[in-house]
Amino acid sequence: MRHCRAFPKHPESVVTDSPIDETHAPERRSWVASAHDPRTDFPLQNLPLGVFRPKGAAEFRIGVAIGDRILDLAAIATQLADEVDSAVTVLTAPSLGPLMALQPSAWRALRRALVQRLEAGSPHQSALEPFLFSMADAEMRLPVRPGGFIDFFASIQHATNAGRLFRPNAPLLPNYKHVPIAYNGRASTIRADGADIRRPNGQRRREGEETPSFGPSLRLDYEMELGIFLGGGTAVGETVTIDAAWQHIFGFCLLNDWSARDIQAWEYQPLGPFLGKSFATSVSPWIVTAEALKPFRVPAAARAADDPAPLPYLLDPADQAMGGLDITLSAWLRTAAMAAAGHPAERLGTASAAGLYWTPAQMVAHQTSNGCSLEAGDLYGTGTISGDGPDSLGSLLEITRGGSEPKTLANGDSRRFLEDGDELSLTGRCEKPGFASLGFGTCRGTVLPALPVGT
Repeated sequence: MRHCRAFPKHPESVVTDSPIDETHAPERRSWVASAHDPRTDFPLQNLPLGVFRPKGAAEFRIGVAIGDRILDLAAIATQLADEVDSAVTVLTAPSLGPLMALQPSAWRALRRALVQRLEAGSPHQSALEPFLFSMADAEMRLPVRPGGFIDFFASIQHATNAGRLFRPNAPLLPNYKHVPIAYNGRASTIRADGADIRRPNGQRRREGEETPSFGPSLRLDYEMELGIFLGGGTAVGETVTIDAAWQHIFGFCLLNDWSARDIQAWEYQPLGPFLGKSFATSVSPWIVTAEALKPFRVPAAARAADDPAPLPYLLDPADQAMGGLDITLSAWLRTAAMAAAGHPAERLGTASAAGLYWTPAQMVAHQTSNGCSLEAGDLYGTGTISGDGPDSLGSLLEITRGGSEPKTLANGDSRRFLEDGDELSLTGRCEKPGFASLGFGTCRGTVLPALPVGT
């Protein structure tokens, strides 16, 4: 189902987003004991939203994560009706799409109401406790089925590292510093955390071959990204100005845009990514709202003195001042041999989204600049997030320099690219003095062998 209700022309749609408020106060505590665990991703100050099914239940419903529990919002929708616009309708849906279609004021009202009900001393505790479920026993699914998926190329470090493999003397193409580069991905193959990833078949021209062959990808890779879920909607032909872009940003998740590098390399010229990218994209099941991330907003990444300034439609003083996000992402690999021996996953790389060359608001402004419409639930990927050092690379393409320098793991295994049985996980964390730390859960996928050719 598409959720394409456009935001009405209302003063709220042309003002900057709301400031940090009492819902972010680090001293607030919850009556849910596990929310106080310093290792939890989901303290009271986070409250990410997702779609889950309790053990033994027949239907999926909207929930909010708190500690190691999930509060069933569908079950308490009537209790929220006086505070949240259309609460009964949107919170009893099996998708977050209807909620995303509301105004940002409704998103903030829901967050405030939940903080008040879940904090220690709340008179609502006894009424809510029957609707708390163990996260470990719940089944998660996609929080919303995106109508559109766009993957950007926003990390200049990744763009430079990848470009250098093919163009050593000119790794960045001339347009990179002028325009947020992206491609339209395949929304139908977006998968939730934990879903297995089938190695794709495709055309690839292997080294030393003059003609291509068809078969399993031999250079399967991951990409460590953030996902950005959009809210509201716009009409075809309407643009979103950069100063209003955050009014359309509902929240963030982890995203792995699995990539078959050999298929991609053979097919991408002249029109860009196609089958090398469209077979699977994994997202974490919990959406951390833009509101929860307010304390972790940072200035847009500084540009080199000789870099061109963004064109006026991509330049806003407020976005330059606080349009970035300091979210630290890590990628973890657990091979089949490591799993069999009971060894934990090994970290491959860690980088912060604060270094992205293009901000989320610039992505929204650019995508809509030609009149392309937005729909509630649309999904962006930031593109692979990499940093400046060798331990901050977000793909095996970069870590192994295109497969020429294998990565040696602690147990003696080595990898040029992913092998069957490998489990690749992403994690994300936000930490800042004076605020509660929060996280994103995990985004996992295990590689399965390709299907026999012709099946």
